Amino acid sequence: MLAAAGEAIAAPLPPAARAEVNALLNRLQASGCEFNRNGSWYTGAEAKAHLLKKLDYLEGKDMVQTPEQFIERGASDSSMSGKPYLVRCAGSKAPVESAQWLKAELQTVRAMRAASSPR
Repeated sequence: MLAAAGEAIAAPLPPAARAEVNALLNRLQASGCEFNRNGSWYTGAEAKAHLLKKLDYLEGKDMVQTPEQFIERGASDSSMSGKPYLVRCAGSKAPVESAQWLKAELQTVRAMRAASSPR
């Protein structure tokens, strides 16, 4: 009935995808890295809080079903300015775009999960 009225029914991330996004954001929070949004640097905890709000928005619009879609549509750039988000970690020469950092961390999350899965 709602779909007939032109309203989409919001769908949360599937549980496995949500677990990966949660692990990814927990890694960002615990990394000690800083997150740049629109020219200002934020802690990992502040970045996590901001990205969770963006995830909630995307889920409400049924725009995300995978961690990759979350990175692409919500965690790569500012929806206000269009500027890419950056991640700066201690010991790094220069900040990297958040999409690159998050995709690398997602591969680590998946590798750790695969290594700990019973065979």
